[in-house]
Amino acid sequence: MNEERKIVVEELSEAPSAPPKARVEDAETGEGRTRDYLSGFLAEQPRPLAGNEPGGNLYEAVIDALKEIYDPEIPVNLYDLGLIYGVDVTGDGHVSITMTLTTPHCPVAESMPGEVELRVGSVPGVGLCDVNLVWDPPWDPQKMSDEAKLELGML
Repeated sequence: MNEERKIVVEELSEAPSAPPKARVEDAETGEGRTRDYLSGFLAEQPRPLAGNEPGGNLYEAVIDALKEIYDPEIPVNLYDLGLIYGVDVTGDGHVSITMTLTTPHCPVAESMPGEVELRVGSVPGVGLCDVNLVWDPPWDPQKMSDEAKLELGML
């Protein structure tokens, strides 16, 4: 039972050819799909911003007005302090601001919403300004911008 095993090697007369490479020109397109489906996307121009959306003139003017209002106890503006939770501007110039204060016992709790309403209401293009003071979610230092944290020595 002493069998001898042999490996048979077959030599080829010529080397095998490389498989063909895939080419875009050879690809089949599905129904309704053009070969360059990005052409329409790349040719599309950005639509102009309305004044009432982030990046629009009126919206940015409202944000600038909010950045001019400073907390009397902390040398940081309300916006960077993270007290402004939302700014909504309608097409007809109605501004609705949702904000909070650092604490319900803040000494300016009664006057600060009125000052925000007055300052934002004076922005050209703003017709009416509503300020909604909320306590939920409660404010915490993590809501501050990096600039505010730097100003207060927290970075």
